[in-house]
Amino acid sequence: MSDQPIKRRKFIAKSVQAASLLALSSSAYAIGGCTADTRKLGIALLGLGSYATNQLAPALEHTQHCRLAGIVTGTPSKIGAWQKNYAIPDKNVYNYDNFDSIKNNRDIDIVYVVTPNALHMPFVVRAAEAGKHVICEKPMEISSDRCKTMITACEKAGKKLQIGYRLQYDPYHQQLMRLGQKQEFGKVKLVNTGFSFYGVNNDNWRFTDAKLSGGGPLMDIGIYSLQGVRYSLGEEPISITAQRYKTIMDKLPDMEETICWQMEFPSGAVANCTSSYVARENYIRVSSEKGVFGLEPAFSYDGLEGYINQGVMPPQTHIQQAAQMDAFALNIKENTPVIASGEEGLRDMVIIEAIYEAARSGKKIIL
Repeated sequence: MSDQPIKRRKFIAKSVQAASLLALSSSAYAIGGCTADTRKLGIALLGLGSYATNQLAPALEHTQHCRLAGIVTGTPSKIGAWQKNYAIPDKNVYNYDNFDSIKNNRDIDIVYVVTPNALHMPFVVRAAEAGKHVICEKPMEISSDRCKTMITACEKAGKKLQIGYRLQYDPYHQQLMRLGQKQEFGKVKLVNTGFSFYGVNNDNWRFTDAKLSGGGPLMDIGIYSLQGVRYSLGEEPISITAQRYKTIMDKLPDMEETICWQMEFPSGAVANCTSSYVARENYIRVSSEKGVFGLEPAFSYDGLEGYINQGVMPPQTHIQQAAQMDAFALNIKENTPVIASGEEGLRDMVIIEAIYEAARSGKKIIL
């Protein structure tokens, strides 16, 4: 048998590994960064739900440029455990009523807003007016107008704003950006992506209160697919078509159960996207003129797996939330632009509004 297939596989493996190492070494968002300012910036978590408890607080124990310094909660019963687990002093504990007094606390540099979606805007505005830099979870808010209010408030206060797009700081997703935007395998022609889970029976605000969530799976997990397409191409869509479906009528009040949407881009590339609370998908596949690359699973907190043509992307040891928060701390220390900025969150919200309008009207929406 010819040894050409073996040589080709070795070549692909080495090429993939070299490309991955190059992406990591040149990344401005990997944990570590270089700065003369060695002080760790203090972060206060506002909203102590599952994400803050199980992801953000543990990740802060692995950061190099920031630390968990305070908490803001509307649930007094949570305070004791947080103080015990993270040695948070009484003076750095706030509730939603006395939150504005955080402006006098020099221990706190950043407020991370982790509330339901429709509460992002008021707390981001209050944090900026208190003189704090702000991280806000995604989606940025439930309307583009509210996003604009948040951006204006932070600009007026002279404070930086980051949206919690953790995957923009993940090495695998940075590979997608590099391969697609630099057209390593020619022009991208088609992107297929889906992020779904069977969550229709869940009972927290995401699944029961459309006024807080702003919508169904599109506002929760579909935004990851939207982001993935946009940064794999480095382009903004010029038109949207969409369809929404519901099969279990007594669940998800005033929300979609499944939504599919299609995007066209200036380069001629097209994208097919799906998000659902009654399915199981977690992938992105980017097809170009001379190759294909992607991730599956693509959008999880860890355990991502990637491929480039016949090769497998080398595994990475990486804490997404730690990298995201460290990158923001470095943006503050070095006064550099924020990658996952408020403007980035606003762009997604404008597209999400167009997706919902396309699904409602049955018409193609031109952006």
